[in-house]
Amino acid sequence: MICPKCSFEQADGKKECAKCGVVFEKYLKRGPTTSSTVIPPPQEQEVETEQKISLKDLLFEVEVETNPFYFGGRTFLFLIILVWGIKLILTPMGGEYKMSSFMHLINLPFHEAGHIVFRPLGQWMMSLGGTLGQLLMPLVCLAVLLLKARNAFGASVCLWWFGENFMDIAPYINDARDLQLPLLGGNVGESSPYGFHDWEYILNEIGWIHYDHTLARMADKTGALIVLVSLAWGGYLLFKQYKNLDFK
Repeated sequence: MICPKCSFEQADGKKECAKCGVVFEKYLKRGPTTSSTVIPPPQEQEVETEQKISLKDLLFEVEVETNPFYFGGRTFLFLIILVWGIKLILTPMGGEYKMSSFMHLINLPFHEAGHIVFRPLGQWMMSLGGTLGQLLMPLVCLAVLLLKARNAFGASVCLWWFGENFMDIAPYINDARDLQLPLLGGNVGESSPYGFHDWEYILNEIGWIHYDHTLARMADKTGALIVLVSLAWGGYLLFKQYKNLDFK
């Protein structure tokens, strides 16, 4: 026989389902089950439940009981990115700190990988691919942590990284005409062949070279805004986790 509730097939003569535990007699008294009634399997029911999760729950979900050890680690990390983010925001766009910070060394491999990934699309896209590579990586990490791991706090840290990348590329955009920044290999744009300096080539090819300073300021301010949003998001999540601390 097949359970009218969960569709589990089992031996005849059972009084209750071996899988979901429903008592057949009581369940059937609630009303007749017609052949047109489709009862989704448990797997489909779980998928439907997951689909009903709202954006608010996704962004601000925290554990019902927060481990104090985990909370302490998250708080420590938050304080680091808080101080670091404020220092990045307050540092002038042309300041050496932004281009020589530890995060610049982390972003650099993704920048160079972006050139390789976008190379098949032509030289212009290959040049832009460096910037796209370092912007896409934190977004990929954010999506995985938020959608797959359901770790909203980790996603907020990735959003901070995304904003930091905007501030990291701003001096490079700003240098499109000046060509004074040191490039990979020890050269500067002024002494390098045309096309070696990404943003000189990108903006020249589309006739926007005179907008380099404007675009750089926009990138810097956009990054600062994203960093502030990420800090507000992470801080709110920590506040919610603090209320759920479990010291057992």
